[in-house]
Amino acid sequence: MLRWVLALFILIPALELVLLIQTGKWIGAWATLALLILSGLFGAYMAKREGKRVWDYAQFKLAKGELPTDSILDGICIFIGGALLLLPGFLSDIAGLLLLLPLTRGIAKLLVLRYITKRIGQGKIILFRR
Repeated sequence: MLRWVLALFILIPALELVLLIQTGKWIGAWATLALLILSGLFGAYMAKREGKRVWDYAQFKLAKGELPTDSILDGICIFIGGALLLLPGFLSDIAGLLLLLPLTRGIAKLLVLRYITKRIGQGKIILFRR
């Protein structure tokens, strides 16, 4: 697992850099910079908007006396998606946008839920009530 994480920390920034350089050659350095700034601003706006929507829904579920488990998974995806959109690079922007849009967030929520369920089954996450 550590090898995969290390490889991703080297490979993804390298791909981002190559993509940024190629985009700079294709549309120009200033246009590339403007595109990166706009994607960061758009990401911050989307994360704020989606985060508020999910927060309001969680409050609604709590007021009904229900646990907002779906909202918690949405919140995790929105947080990660917002962080990815604030990072410079187009690959991270695409991944962040996919996590922020409600239509594509469902796949990520499923993967997060499977991961958490697997970790609970392995005894690596312990849940208890008082």
